[in-house]
Amino acid sequence: MIDSLASLLALMKLRGAKRFYAKKLAANDNSKNQVYLGGDFSALNILPHQGVYTDAAEMAGSKRDRAKAGIRLFWVDEDGCYPAPNAQLILYPKYPEVRMSGFLKGCAKSPSDIMRVRDEGRILFFGISDDGVILCHAVGGDHPLAHALRAMGELTEAGVFLEIPAGPDEADTRQLLLAKLTEIYERNWIPSQKLGADGIRHPYRAANGGGYTLEAELGITPNGYSEPDYLGWEIKQYGVSDFKGFRSKSPVTLMTPEPTGGIYRDHGVAVFMQSYGYPDKSGKIDRINFGGIYSVGKDFHIDTSLRLELLGYDREKGVITDMSGGIALLSRTGEVAALWGFAGIMDHWNRKHAKAAYVPSLFRKPPPEYSYGPRVLLCERTDFSLFLRAISESIVYYDPAIKVEGASSPKPITKRRSQFRVGHAQLVQMYHRHEYVDLVASNGLL
Repeated sequence: MIDSLASLLALMKLRGAKRFYAKKLAANDNSKNQVYLGGDFSALNILPHQGVYTDAAEMAGSKRDRAKAGIRLFWVDEDGCYPAPNAQLILYPKYPEVRMSGFLKGCAKSPSDIMRVRDEGRILFFGISDDGVILCHAVGGDHPLAHALRAMGELTEAGVFLEIPAGPDEADTRQLLLAKLTEIYERNWIPSQKLGADGIRHPYRAANGGGYTLEAELGITPNGYSEPDYLGWEIKQYGVSDFKGFRSKSPVTLMTPEPTGGIYRDHGVAVFMQSYGYPDKSGKIDRINFGGIYSVGKDFHIDTSLRLELLGYDREKGVITDMSGGIALLSRTGEVAALWGFAGIMDHWNRKHAKAAYVPSLFRKPPPEYSYGPRVLLCERTDFSLFLRAISESIVYYDPAIKVEGASSPKPITKRRSQFRVGHAQLVQMYHRHEYVDLVASNGLL
């Protein structure tokens, strides 16, 4: 029998777990009623999943107010590790809440005696690996592990989860990140650069080198994957005029997801641009642009005759009412020109923004160089509901930069960038927890 937290964590570490959590199970947390994982979508930041989706069969019936996400869950004990092939997360946007189901079905060996009952005091332990595996172990209220958890006193809460320290001698990712950012700050001026796919740093002369240079210092290769950048943290750089007020020169680009529906997706970017684009205003020949600022509640854009709207969302209650909806660009006739479906953009947001660090920078030339500031903003515990509320209140807006060059030629060149942006001062509205950290003051504690 596993009778100590140290033994349980050691067993999970052997199988790849890096982060550890516990959930105190309520009476309704069982295989019949599912396991409640919180009254928002923040559980998607904790538990790695295989993408949010809507079941086509259910969408045609009476259950179109929910979505699912597959998970790779294994039950572990002192004898082995057993896959739960039917485990999944169920999302109920109208409440909103997330639950876990199917965690016993089809499993060769599982703690069914713990997870089928309604006993108080039960504890469900989680070990999370970097490759998306969830390891679980459940015990009753009188088990030594339950007593050990209670004896730990107050633990950091992450929604319904309690964070269990990985070990007394192991630095957490927050400490490691701050140590690295302190090192970069102390380097002062750094030549503008970009890390290539070959791992070699190359000089970078364009004006947007602040993010690339910081990524290069962190060893991050630029890519289009919707995964966090560094040790599970999304790293965002923003330009400032000085390191006194730390006032951002421009809005922050939160993400650049491509539409998943509408004319843009169903008929292609070329048809979308021919329908809603406009000739380049600076006089560039045979070039079509699509730009402007689009906010919910604003009128149709003068250049494109499109406006931004949330379909299937109750703005007063702040909940999704129809998972087939999403963030949409609508024409004057109500045609959906582009759609970012709730399932896809929810998956993107929670995966990418669970933990984010915003780093200020100064720029000078020639040659182009960047210096990164002594104070960073750390944001944690985001929730897709907060993002949607910010969209509905015009705090987050759509600011595209799409163009077609050689539009009338046999082979036009299309460059896409669908940006969702926010003013730097409003960033914290999309996180349950944030903190400004002075790297100089914290350096002695690292």
